[in-house]
Amino acid sequence: QVRLEESGGGPVQAGGSLKLSCTASGRTFNGNTMAWWRQSPGKERRFVTAISWRGDNTYYADSVEGRFTISRDSNTRNTVFLQMNSLKPEDTAVYYCAAGISTGRIAVKDARTYTSWGQGTQVTVSS
Repeated sequence: QVRLEESGGGPVQAGGSLKLSCTASGRTFNGNTMAWWRQSPGKERRFVTAISWRGDNTYYADSVEGRFTISRDSNTRNTVFLQMNSLKPEDTAVYYCAAGISTGRIAVKDARTYTSWGQGTQVTVSS
């Protein structure tokens, strides 16, 4: 079982930045895509961004394109980061890290393709 642990969430003012981290431990495996999803109160969990195993492919939701950047530790490949800039109040959500074996721009946006999920970290953006 892969265990994912997120960190780095917290309160921030609109226009500010935060950097989230997610580290995988336990029964890790090669080839897994890692991603960030988020969920606001009363809404379904939504795709934010994903990165391929080698880090050569990244995918973003339209709502965060150009503001958020996903990256991956090039040595262990078991840690993924989410740099969030120009934050808006609508970015407020619980952010979840996920790991799976999906590849391609369609599959990475399907929550069913992810086999491991973190507990989430709260990001609150105030106006």
